Amino acid sequence: MKKVLTWLALAFVVFYVISAPESSADFVRSAGQALGDAASSLASFFESLA
Repeated sequence: MKKVLTWLALAFVVFYVISAPESSADFVRSAGQALGDAASSLASFFESLA
């Protein structure tokens, strides 16, 4: 059952990327920006400890 749900989720993601590539790119871009901001904040925190 878990394998079927994984494949269905993957199929949905592929369909979403094909049907709306611009919004998919915006999502990936904003997620990457959020991860970069989090990493920068974490680095600043550890730098302030030293």
